[in-house]
Amino acid sequence: MAEEKKAKKKAKKEESKPVFATATESDYKTVLVPVITEKSMALIQNGNKVTVKVARDANKIQIKEAFQRIFQVKVTGVNTSNVNPKRKTRGGRYPGTVPGFKKAVVTIASGEAIDLFHE
Repeated sequence: MAEEKKAKKKAKKEESKPVFATATESDYKTVLVPVITEKSMALIQNGNKVTVKVARDANKIQIKEAFQRIFQVKVTGVNTSNVNPKRKTRGGRYPGTVPGFKKAVVTIASGEAIDLFHE
């Protein structure tokens, strides 16, 4: 009987989902918006990875903690890159630039899912 209780407690611990603190205002300033491209959609479906724009001064640890608090999922890895600004012209006459940004590819633990497009 004691063995059954121990087995049930173990099963409960394995089933329980980790609980993260509630998101703060600074978390929403760190993780800005998702990047929607064909490649990022393929990463979501195949690799359980989400691509988001983040604050330029945020580091990997801050991004991981903010993402976990906002979406309540376990993050296993974060890769960051700076996207350079690009020069564009309109009609050959009007020069301008598309601003650069910092991008993070966040890997979510297997078995967990995230809904970026809820209404």
